[in-house]
This record gives sequence, structure tokens and C-alpha cells, in this order.
Amino acid sequence: MTVSTNSVLRAGTLSVRWRPRVVVVNVALLGLIAAVLCLSLSRGDVAVPFGEVLRALGGAGRRFDRVIVLDFRLPRAITAVVVGAALGMAGAVTQAVSRNPLASPDILGVTAGCAAAAVALMVSVGGGISGALTVGGVPAAAVCGGLLTAAAIYLLSWRGGVLGMRLILVGVAINAMLLAVVQWLLVRADIADATRAQVWISGSLSTSGWGQAWPTAVAVVVVGGALIGSVRLRSALQLGEDTAGALGVRVSGGQAMLLLGAVLLAAVATAAAGPVGFIALAAPHIAQRLVRTVGQPVFASALVGAVLVIGADVIARTMLPAELPVGIVTVVLGAPFLLVQLVRQNRRHRA
Repeated sequence: MTVSTNSVLRAGTLSVRWRPRVVVVNVALLGLIAAVLCLSLSRGDVAVPFGEVLRALGGAGRRFDRVIVLDFRLPRAITAVVVGAALGMAGAVTQAVSRNPLASPDILGVTAGCAAAAVALMVSVGGGISGALTVGGVPAAAVCGGLLTAAAIYLLSWRGGVLGMRLILVGVAINAMLLAVVQWLLVRADIADATRAQVWISGSLSTSGWGQAWPTAVAVVVVGGALIGSVRLRSALQLGEDTAGALGVRVSGGQAMLLLGAVLLAAVATAAAGPVGFIALAAPHIAQRLVRTVGQPVFASALVGAVLVIGADVIARTMLPAELPVGIVTVVLGAPFLLVQLVRQNRRHRA
């Protein structure tokens, strides 16, 4: 195998074009995820030295440290990583399909649909009915709510095809309606149920365990792998519907398939941790600036999303006077980012 000077890998009759910068950035992001993951496992009410963290991960060290690291902190940290990865990929694909840098599942109303369905179940079931319905039912309701909301947005946006601006306008309207529904449900609910639901819709990892981490990880591998492999389809759609159609791409079917994958990832992530805002919006922009590609890099967006969520969780859990839901930290950090993007878009339109 040889590497040519024009960044093409050749192995016999096969050749693959690659960009060294993309590889270097992705490797650096993986290293950053590992570093922040170790920091998350080390910091907390009981500090565990980095050396003991590594020994605990290897099955050695003191039993007390192994219990803290493996039983309490590792499931939460892994959940943060896979939730961030899912949201990052969902945002990248949504922005690519809509060809709008301000599009993301939380702005389009998908996560609001997840929240409305989950909160409806919480306040209707209440604390009197325990067990499998609330534990397994809330994630299932969130996923179903997200899928139904996405289907409604897609159908209402359809006019012989789906235009990016129409999709965003319909999504923003649906998002506002669903947020009003959530607030109405909270006002009508019992105080205990409303408090429990309010913590969930703030985007919390405090109750995260392997039950949330594994399903999200499977979705990231299966659905995310399919989205990463759809680079040709995404590249064609970013050229415009007419150009993509001229290249032989089934535009409507391609858009629907990509949006379905993005919605599934966003819904599964929301089911695992509640609505974690602005990650799906910010991660693709940061990844694109790092790798300097024309379109949104899906894999790099997943890595950036993972870094953002686990980093925000470390801040929320260890660097504030009181522990906050991770969603509050991401909103505080993400709102200025959205304002900056709006200003940049306004300047581009004026230019």
C-alpha cells in the first residue's frame, strides 16, 4: 500500500481519496474525548486520582475506587458521550439536507415532540404506578413522539418536494406549539410529577445508567454508521435539488432517508438524557471549522458533540456550587453561539 502526494491511498486496483487534516482532527478529537472521560471519572464528591481511574478501568485497584468509577461514574460518562455523538450527527445531517446552517432537531421541533410525549406519560401515570411503565415507557414515548413530530413536519412541508426554508418555518411553528403543550401539562400536573418532569426536560444525566447508554450506543453505531456512509448522497443534495436530480439522485427518497436517520438519533438521545439543547446546532459548525470541509462532516460532528456533552456534564457536576442538569449548561453556552450564527447569516445576506 502506498500513499501518493495528492492524498490518495492505493492498494492494488483500489484507491481512496483522503484528507490528512480530517484524519488528524478526528484523532485529536478522540484523544480529547478520552481525556475528558478520564476527568469525568476522576472528579466528583469523592476524588479519584487519574492513576486509580486507569487501574479501575483495567479491573485492578481498590474495591472502593472500582465501585465509584465503574458503577456510578462510567455509565453516566458513556451516556454523555453517545448522546453527544448522536446529537452531533443528527444536527450535521439536518443542516446538510435543509442546506441551512441554523437547522437542527431541537430548533425544528423534534426534541419538543419527544418532550411532549414523555411529559404526557409522566404526568398521566404519576408516581403511584412504578416499575417498567415509567422506566421503559418514558424513553419509548419520547422516541415515538419525536418520530410522529418529524412525520408531521415533513408532511406539512411537502409541496412536490421539501424545501429547506419551508421545513424550518414549519418546524419552528410546531416547536412553539409543542413547548406550549409541555408547559400546559406541567401546570395541570401534580406537583411531584411536575417536578420530576421538569428535571427530565432540563436535560439531565443524573439518573443515567447502562440502560440509557447501550440503546443510544447501538443507535449511534447502526444509524450513525449508515449516515456516515451516505456521503455521496449528502454531497449531491447539498448541490441543490435540480443538480442532484440531474446526477441521478432520487431527491425526495434521499431526503426522507437522511431525515429519518437524523430524527432517530435525536429521538434516542433525547430519550436517554432529555432535551439537551444546542449541541445538534453547534457541533456541526465547530467540526466544519476544524476539518475545513465544504459540507458538514458527520463523523467529526459526532466527536465534537461527544466532547461538548461530556464537558458540559463535568462543568454541571463538579465546577458549580450546586449540580445542574447538563441541558442548562449547554443552553447557557449555546445561546450566544446561536446569536453569533444569526449575525453571520445576516451579514452574508446583506453581502
